[in-house]
Amino acid sequence: MSLDLSTSVGPLKLKNPVLLASGTCGYGAELRDMLDLSTIGGVVVKGISLEPMRGNPPPRIAETPCGLLNAIGLENVGVERFVREKLPWLRTVDTAVIVNILGNTVSDYAEIAARLSDVAGIHAIEVNISCPNVRHGGVAFGTDPRAAAEVTKAVRRATPLPVIVKLSPNVTDITGIARSVESAGADAVSLINTILGMKIDIYTRRPCLANTFGGLSGPAIMPVALRMVWQVVRAVDIPVIGIGGITTWQDAVEFLMAGACAIEVGTATLVQPSSSCRIVSGIRQFMEEQQIRDIKSLRIES
Repeated sequence: MSLDLSTSVGPLKLKNPVLLASGTCGYGAELRDMLDLSTIGGVVVKGISLEPMRGNPPPRIAETPCGLLNAIGLENVGVERFVREKLPWLRTVDTAVIVNILGNTVSDYAEIAARLSDVAGIHAIEVNISCPNVRHGGVAFGTDPRAAAEVTKAVRRATPLPVIVKLSPNVTDITGIARSVESAGADAVSLINTILGMKIDIYTRRPCLANTFGGLSGPAIMPVALRMVWQVVRAVDIPVIGIGGITTWQDAVEFLMAGACAIEVGTATLVQPSSSCRIVSGIRQFMEEQQIRDIKSLRIES
């Protein structure tokens, strides 16, 4: 039986539905000796800002049961160095390159989107309005439907590239945010980003993270992410990318059955860098065994 693992995220075509999530694969080249990036659908590079960012002070990582807290604070080299130093290698890889962008103001988002628009080798933009571990911007846009729509409109006007808006789970109703960015011109949404959490060292009597709070990722958040993807898929007409605790191909299939057109692998890459490749292989084998011809046929209709 002929299998078709290809999928579409709006106008963006992917060879298969498995992407590397922003923040966990660096700029892509960090993983080149550990997996063949051409075997997956695409890479979402770590968040890029207009100017370089130092991030939060250490400690910035803390392990939790079935998860990981991080408060990296979006450390990155800035858009100019990214284009000059990081992107050239990514252009040599046969996979989609999606750039995650961030800002403190609406104009920041618009300017960085405009700067990336004519750069060869970039296939889409993921708009980060949902990072919970920075003190300005980030989650402030992702928790207010009007602010989320304003950022989306500005990015949409600034670039012809496909626009994917990354949503925060730290809200009362994620479907309302999803509908607002859809109406503002988003081509797709990705969800979820990390869940705000904390951990205390009982011996020092201090929070384990210098930032106090951080974003919880890993298998612990998968049921929450899956529920939110299910809800958003049924609330909007644009494609949905599922993210959150995906570790195995079985996890990925659950998200695809919930209606996601693609998935992003994050924390699992830190544990086992080749996780995404194994997930692609597992999805393919499952489809062969179940005689499912294409990714769309995995979706549960309800």
